[in-house]
Amino acid sequence: MLRDATAGDPMTGLKWTRKTLRALQRALQRKGFKVGLATTRRLLHKLRYTLRVNRKRLIRKQEPERDRQMRYLVRLRRRFLKAGKPVISVDTKKRELVGNFKNAGRTWRREAIPVLEYDYPSWADGVAIPYGIYDLRANEGFVVIGASHQTPEFACAAIRLWWLKVGRFKYGWQDELLIEADCGNPNSNKSWRWKFGLQQLADEFGLRITVTHLPTGASKWNPVEHRLFSHISTNWAGQPLVSYETVLKFIRRTKTNTGLRVRAYLDKTFYQTKLKLSAEQKARINLRPRRVLPKWNYSIEPQPLGS
Repeated sequence: MLRDATAGDPMTGLKWTRKTLRALQRALQRKGFKVGLATTRRLLHKLRYTLRVNRKRLIRKQEPERDRQMRYLVRLRRRFLKAGKPVISVDTKKRELVGNFKNAGRTWRREAIPVLEYDYPSWADGVAIPYGIYDLRANEGFVVIGASHQTPEFACAAIRLWWLKVGRFKYGWQDELLIEADCGNPNSNKSWRWKFGLQQLADEFGLRITVTHLPTGASKWNPVEHRLFSHISTNWAGQPLVSYETVLKFIRRTKTNTGLRVRAYLDKTFYQTKLKLSAEQKARINLRPRRVLPKWNYSIEPQPLGS
C-alpha cells in the first residue's frame, strides 16, 4: 500500500507517504484488518515513517567560485572590524501589504483577531518594503520602510539615512565603509544604478565604499537575514499590520537578549522604476574592482575635488 507513494531520505533512512492516516486505515480495513487511527500511526512510526515538509536545499546552478567568495568575504569583514571600520549587512525584507490582513504566525490571546478574508492589493492602504541595515560591530538594526518600489535609489537612500542618523556619529572619523549584500534587486552586483547611487554617497560623505556580494543561492548567510529580519518576523508574527505606524512600532520594539536594538523610519518618496543611466553618469562612477573575484568585490572612491 505504501510502495507507490513513498519518498525517503537515503542518509537517515526516514520515510514519508503521501497517503493520509484515514486513507491507510480504510485500505487496511478493506483487507480485513480491524485497526484504528492510533494503530495506523504506530505502525507507520515502526516502519520509520514520519511527517515531513518540503525543505529548501537545492539550487538550479551552483556558483563554481562560491566557496572562494565566502572565504574572502569573511576575511575582508574581519579586517575591517579589526581596524575599527564600519561593516553593514543590507537586504530587503519581504514586501508586506498594509491593512487588516492575515499575518503568518500565532499569538497567545483569548480570541482570534478578525481579518479580511482575501489579501487583495486593492484593499490595502499601501505597501511596506522594509530595507534592513545591520551594523555588525554595534549589533544594531536600522530599517527604512519604503512605500513605493524596491529600487537601487531606495536602497541607497536608506543607507544614506543610516549614515546621517547613526553612522557619522559612531564612525565619522573613518573614511571607509564595507557593505555586504546579496546579488538581488535592488543591490545587484550588475546594477549600474546601485553603483551610481553609492558613488553619490561616496562623494557626499567622502567615504571609500567597498562592497562584497554573496553569491547566488547564498543570501541566507547574509547577517541581516538571521540577526535582524528573523527577529522582526518573530516580533510581529500573528499581528495584522494595519498601518505604517503599526509596522514601525513592531520593528522598533524588536529586541533580543544579546542586545539587539532596532531603529525604524518611513520613507514615502516615490521611486521610479526602469530608469537607465546615461553614458555620462556611468563615466562618473569611480569604480575600483578588487583583485579577488572583481565581479562580486569592488570599491567606489569619492571623485577628486573639482572633477
